[in-house]
Amino acid sequence: MSYSPSSEILCHSPRVTVIGAGRVGSTLAQRIAEKNLADVVLLDIIEGIPQGLALDLMEARGMELHHRKIIGTNNYTDTSNSDVVVITAGFPRKPGMSRDDLLLMNAKIVVESATKAIAYSPNAIYVIVTNPLDVMTYLAWKATGLPCDRIMGMAGVLDSARFQTFISMELGVCPSDVNAMVLGSHGDLMVPLPRYSTVNGIPITELLDEATIERLVERTRNGGAEIVQ
Repeated sequence: MSYSPSSEILCHSPRVTVIGAGRVGSTLAQRIAEKNLADVVLLDIIEGIPQGLALDLMEARGMELHHRKIIGTNNYTDTSNSDVVVITAGFPRKPGMSRDDLLLMNAKIVVESATKAIAYSPNAIYVIVTNPLDVMTYLAWKATGLPCDRIMGMAGVLDSARFQTFISMELGVCPSDVNAMVLGSHGDLMVPLPRYSTVNGIPITELLDEATIERLVERTRNGGAEIVQ
C-alpha cells in the first residue's frame, strides 16, 4: 500500500495538551481520552508523574473502548501542533485561602507555561483553569499575544454546572432537565441568573422561594471553597 501525504491529513487526530498533571489535569486527560475526543499530551515539570499517569490511562483503553493516544512528558516539544492547550498548572487552594491568595504564586507559572506552549502550538485555542482564573487568563493573553477569541477561562461552564447541580439537588430532578446560567468572574462577583435558570423551561423563580434561591446562589459563589474545605 503506497503512502501519500493526503492520507496523513485524512487520518489527522485532534490533539489536546494539558499542562499540569495534578488532580484537575489528570482527570481532564482521562475524560478527554475516555470520551474519545482527542489524543492527549499530559505535561508536568515533575519527572515521572505525567509518564506514569499516561501509561495508566493507556492501559485502560481496552476497557474504555477508545483508541486515543495519551503521552506523558516534561518536554514542551512533545506538545507541538496541539489544537487545544489547557493550562491547569499552579498551586491549588488550601482551606482558608481565597483564589486571590494564589495570585503571586501562580502568575509566573501560567505566564511561563503559556509562553512555552505557544512556541510549539501557535494556532491552538488556549483554555485557562488555574486560579485566580480571571487574572491568570488575562496574563496568559498578554504573554501570548493571542486574539481574544482564542484564549478563555473555563469559569462560566464550571459555575453554571455547580448552580445546575444545586438546583437539581434542591428540587430532586435530573440535572439534564436543568439549564442554569452564571455570568461574570470566577469568584465572589459572579452573577447567577435565577430568572434565566430553568427546569424543563420553567424559571426556578416559579419553583423556589426567594430565600432558597439566595441560598443556592451563595452556595454557587462559594462552590470552590466548599470543595476545598
